Amino acid sequence: MKKLLLLSLILAFAASSNAQTSDKKMGFGIGLGAYGASNDQGVGLMPELYLSRYLSPKFDLMLKGNLGVLNSKVEKTDLANALLNLRYKLADENKKFIPYLYAGPGFLADNQKSGLNFDLGLGGKYYFKESTAIYFDAGYLNGIEATRATKTVRDNILKATVGLEFGIGKVKDSDMDGVSDKKDKCPDTPAGVTVDEAGCPVDTDGDGVADYIDDCPDVAGVSSLKGCPDKDKDGVADKDDKCPDVAGLVALKGCPDTDADGVADKDDKCPDNPKGWKVDANGCPLDQDKDGVPDAIDECPTVAGTKDTKGCPVKEPEKKKEITADQVEIQNIKVTPVHFVSDKSYLTDYSKGVLEKLLQTLKSNPEYNVNVYGHADSQGPDDHNFKLSQARIASVVEYLISKGISDNRIIQQKAFGESKPIASNDTEEGRLQNRRVEFEIFKMK
Repeated sequence: MKKLLLLSLILAFAASSNAQTSDKKMGFGIGLGAYGASNDQGVGLMPELYLSRYLSPKFDLMLKGNLGVLNSKVEKTDLANALLNLRYKLADENKKFIPYLYAGPGFLADNQKSGLNFDLGLGGKYYFKESTAIYFDAGYLNGIEATRATKTVRDNILKATVGLEFGIGKVKDSDMDGVSDKKDKCPDTPAGVTVDEAGCPVDTDGDGVADYIDDCPDVAGVSSLKGCPDKDKDGVADKDDKCPDVAGLVALKGCPDTDADGVADKDDKCPDNPKGWKVDANGCPLDQDKDGVPDAIDECPTVAGTKDTKGCPVKEPEKKKEITADQVEIQNIKVTPVHFVSDKSYLTDYSKGVLEKLLQTLKSNPEYNVNVYGHADSQGPDDHNFKLSQARIASVVEYLISKGISDNRIIQQKAFGESKPIASNDTEEGRLQNRRVEFEIFKMK
């Protein structure tokens, strides 16, 4: 009766248990073993049940019950033993295999007697599922003194057991990542994210950016670029950088822009533009009127002109009232012609000095007027040279007016282009002589 009572208590306690780890503080086991008693008392089977309570990473408290049945020399139940054991774990609880030692006091019913005893042993358990382990152990049960045929005896027992240990109960896992809150170092991981043993999101490349938010999970990068590398450190991830080997601008996908015109150097056909000039898609200065003068310095950006007139059209000489030869009296005054740089219409300082004599003559003789004739060498097309000779006349007339000569005194302004050379165009010296503006002084009769 005592044996059945002890077994019933153990079964009732075990049925109400919870899982036994640092998360699940309790667990229970069920096993079957074999035992042998001293004093030639036969061998038999020993079913076992236990309830264990987690105390610390190294210790568990166990309430264990053993029965000795089917003994080779005993027809009925041979013994019952209730024990309170302390189990010492020899490995970390995160390991799959955990060896252990155990020992503790107990209450034994045997040989029609009952009394206090103890046990000790060693074993190990292997977790093949998160909360289920197979265990095996071998132990010694200390017997109690009894009288058998007028002789005092103590039947000590050796046993070996194999069984299963179960964990029962629900572990709190707030982020549902499979790692309990107690062990989870990252308890707020978003749902569905793969985590490591510590419950933190997996970071394959070890760059501190979790794979689930890492745009480059297989190569270390920087957090500011969502885990992607930036070899040239320009703030543009290499995967998006059109110029990954040289620092550039974010707005140009990582490419440099030396002249700061908004066109990347690699696409810029005019990479040395002055700062501030407006450019086209190729990075070249805008030239709306296609006259070769960039809008930024073109004083007439919507009307084609020449470089010498700063992008403005060459002004046609103002037509004066036609004066016939019999109305004028040509003065026999020699005026040195003004010469020009090749393909240019501006006045050099030397040319301005030459004009001083003409200015003095006109200012000293208010009745004198002047005709102006423009010429060019034969370099370039005829039409270009004609326009160039017009531009040279315009430069001279503008200078004379700026020095106080009324435009009413500049009567005839005629361009001849290359049609009236005074020297050979085959030599540089000859061409210089032909690039000229000539003057004719006269007064009205």
